[in-house]
Amino acid sequence: MIGKLRRRPTAAAFLLYPSLLRATWTLSLLLLLFPFSSYAQVEKQSDGILLRLPSSKGNSARTLRLQWITDRIVRVTASPAATLPDPASLMVVAQTQATPDWTLDEQRQQVVLRTAALQASVNKATGEVTFRDAQGKVLLQEGGEGRQFRPVTLEGNTLYQLRQDFRTTPDEAFYGLGQPQTNLMNYQGKTVDLVQTNSQVAVPFLVSSKKYGLLWDNYSITRFGDPRPYRPLSDLRLYDKNGKAGGLTATYASKDQPDKVYTQRTEQEIDYEFLDCLDRLPKEFPMQEGLVTWEGEIAANTTGEHLFLMTVAGYVKVWINNEELVDRWREAWNPGPELFAFAMEQGKKYPLRITWDPDGGQSFLSMKWLPPRPASAQHQFSLVSEAGEQLDYYFVAGDNLDEVISGYRHLTGKAQIMPRWAMGFWQSRERYKTQEEVLSTVQEFRKRRIPLDNIVQDWSYWKEDQWGSQEFDATRFPDPKGMIAQLHGQYHTHFMISVWPKFYEGIENYRKFDEKGWLYTQNIKNRQRDWIGQGYVSTFYDAFNPEARQLFWELLSEKLFSKGVDAWWMDASEPDILSNASIEHRKSLMNPTALGSATQYFNAYPLVNAQGIYEGQRAERPNQRVFTLTRSAYAGIQRYGAATWSGDIASRFDEMARQIPGGLNFALSGLPYWTTDIGGFFVENKYDRPAPQGEALEEWRELNTRWYQFGAFCPLFRVHGQFPYREIYNIAPESHPAYQSMLYYNRLRYRLMPYLYSLTGQVYHQDYTLMRALVMDFTADPNVYNIGDQFMFGPSLLVSPVTTYKARERTLYLPAATGWYDAYTGKHQRGGQSITAEAPLERMPLFVKEGSIVPFGPDLQYTSEKPADPITLYVYTGQDAAFTLYEDEDTTYAYEQGAYATIPLEYKESTGTLTIGSRQGEFPGMLRERTFRVVWVTPNRPKGWEDNPAVDHTLTYRGTTQTLKRP
Repeated sequence: MIGKLRRRPTAAAFLLYPSLLRATWTLSLLLLLFPFSSYAQVEKQSDGILLRLPSSKGNSARTLRLQWITDRIVRVTASPAATLPDPASLMVVAQTQATPDWTLDEQRQQVVLRTAALQASVNKATGEVTFRDAQGKVLLQEGGEGRQFRPVTLEGNTLYQLRQDFRTTPDEAFYGLGQPQTNLMNYQGKTVDLVQTNSQVAVPFLVSSKKYGLLWDNYSITRFGDPRPYRPLSDLRLYDKNGKAGGLTATYASKDQPDKVYTQRTEQEIDYEFLDCLDRLPKEFPMQEGLVTWEGEIAANTTGEHLFLMTVAGYVKVWINNEELVDRWREAWNPGPELFAFAMEQGKKYPLRITWDPDGGQSFLSMKWLPPRPASAQHQFSLVSEAGEQLDYYFVAGDNLDEVISGYRHLTGKAQIMPRWAMGFWQSRERYKTQEEVLSTVQEFRKRRIPLDNIVQDWSYWKEDQWGSQEFDATRFPDPKGMIAQLHGQYHTHFMISVWPKFYEGIENYRKFDEKGWLYTQNIKNRQRDWIGQGYVSTFYDAFNPEARQLFWELLSEKLFSKGVDAWWMDASEPDILSNASIEHRKSLMNPTALGSATQYFNAYPLVNAQGIYEGQRAERPNQRVFTLTRSAYAGIQRYGAATWSGDIASRFDEMARQIPGGLNFALSGLPYWTTDIGGFFVENKYDRPAPQGEALEEWRELNTRWYQFGAFCPLFRVHGQFPYREIYNIAPESHPAYQSMLYYNRLRYRLMPYLYSLTGQVYHQDYTLMRALVMDFTADPNVYNIGDQFMFGPSLLVSPVTTYKARERTLYLPAATGWYDAYTGKHQRGGQSITAEAPLERMPLFVKEGSIVPFGPDLQYTSEKPADPITLYVYTGQDAAFTLYEDEDTTYAYEQGAYATIPLEYKESTGTLTIGSRQGEFPGMLRERTFRVVWVTPNRPKGWEDNPAVDHTLTYRGTTQTLKRP
């Protein structure tokens, strides 16, 4: 049968064979050299491109999309699925602007997208994206091990553990990422874990000294830097104090009687990080009275810089090779991170000694380690997240870091102008226990003429068993509405109150949420009791549910807003349902959320919690600016009228020092409003058992004085803490230098209000940043890249806090490309040099940038006491200068509709001319005629800040342009 089907070839067929063979050979060769499956299929879309990636080349993503948001912002999304899920974003607001003009150049191996400001190219074989500026200079490249997607099932949904690697260069510096509190300024070569805890804030926005940013649109716990997890000490080679391999010698003894040893054993790990780890401690060891010492030697299998990460509570010291690397105290109930590095040679033994005084009935300590990265991974960083539906990030470019932060706010929302009163001084305490304490405190401020705008009521104003009731205990606060009215009317003081998302089981408000299913129930099931009185079972509401957020606001409105409360203090907004629980246990306590798994949404709780208050208050009273202070934050929270403080930190000089890089990186994360507890929150025993005396008293006064000096130049100026009481008259008598210094900086803050409030206006209108890392204004000077103990406050003031006890001078750096004037004396110095500046207790070093105009207003007791008139303009010559005075109605949102006024100020060095320009805009109640007093500061005519300076010119201004010549 087969034979019958065969056909003999015809003559014509024979003539075609050579051509067919040649075509077949050519096609085969092309397929061999350039297989069709080796390159992505590219589909042009209105705002970018969609690529179907080949399965070869190790691509774990099948689909990749680039979308232009603006000519400086491009979004990159990827998925291992054939389609992109494109879930709704919590952090990024809807983009309504037109797609910018862009072009597409598709080549054989790559595709290039261009706008006027930015280029993004994609390797069609690997899917790697490279970002370049308009001139073609590489800014950032994907690379390393590329993208990775590892499937995980959470709450019945398939998600992915995500990883994206990027190539970098050793001269590049990285900032932002929230507030890690590890004392790092520049993250180059370091690892940052983005996880919300008390005093550590996660914001997944990274900023580079190469003038770009990355917004990582993910809500789960994320790691930046080295993708490898920290390893236990047991992965090092450990030797006990006698040289025997296998572990360190751990001695558990009495701290008062060192010879009294409870037990001694060999330990391979130091891992007492969470509550569920503490049962590993010897049962006979009394933590309150004990001291633990680990001794021995360590050796590594790799030569290079090894990183050590500790969780520290109590008193901890660490020596390696007889070098003290750690000397830290942290309150026992609230451990903090400690990161340090030590270089080791392969195989060499190094003596190790660690001492730990837990200093509490329940305290925490851990120590983990990372070996040096392989040479192949030295110049790259990774972003690794626990869960997400897709890989999703935004690349933001700018000509400077202000433009990069502006791009972040374009994506995530404008930061509002805070009410002017919020830029004044806040007095707070843990806590005012009665209505009388609140009123008498404000009365004392007014009597002593200490400027004040806001008094804060911390927690437990409710009855002991009524947490979450949002109601005052009538036995201690008999007339809260009358109290607030008196604060407003008689004392011209605003009132902020602490409101937690926490509810005790069984109270009325608990039942309202519980019957709707809007509570996290696991803590209730666990019968977990808190630390109040006998201990009460509680939980938090699910802020991811929009209806639950609405109910939460309704409770605040009915119980508190109706009484005249001006602002909200959102404590424990991580959420901290159970302090010091392990991360996995914390997830279980908030699982599931209304949107999905707690693993997927772990870091975003403070964002949606603030959203509920903002939307509720703006709907109810649309022309009163919302103000919320939160203990945690996330990308986008700035659009909800929220500021953040640095959590329950320790009252120590070294802890104060950590606040400076913490605040600067928070600001570089795009969030402009930040503050600390001036003086620190929790104190060592020498300060409160009993009240400080002798040397401890003088150290306490100096600590508060130095912190107060720093705090006067933070975006928000706020005192808070436990006993000893934090009012300046309780810290030192009026005749003491500490009192006089704190009063000076308080008054200086108010004198600078025209400068400060004008910058606050720029936060909204120009996406400005108040507290500025030096890299923002001096990017061309690499000497500033690692400076985390100095900063610019606005465009003109260089702030150099003093963070060492008894220091009366400090070394500081004056950035290059400009000169600098001492603010107190007017003495001029050149930039680009390190100097030793005087720092008596009463003053912290403060310099003014050459080419500055700094406006001063009158003395004030509160911000609304009188108009900013007259205004004294200090003009610092040497370079051209410009400043724009900004004013609006102070407390309303009318500025969003254009109700504000600006007065441009400009100085030209070449002509020595100051121009006070024509006023632009207006608003109800605007001061139409005002007085300007001008003080010229030159290297040859130094002048410092004075209450009543000798002015060079005085003029009356009625809104039209006026010019003055330098004498």
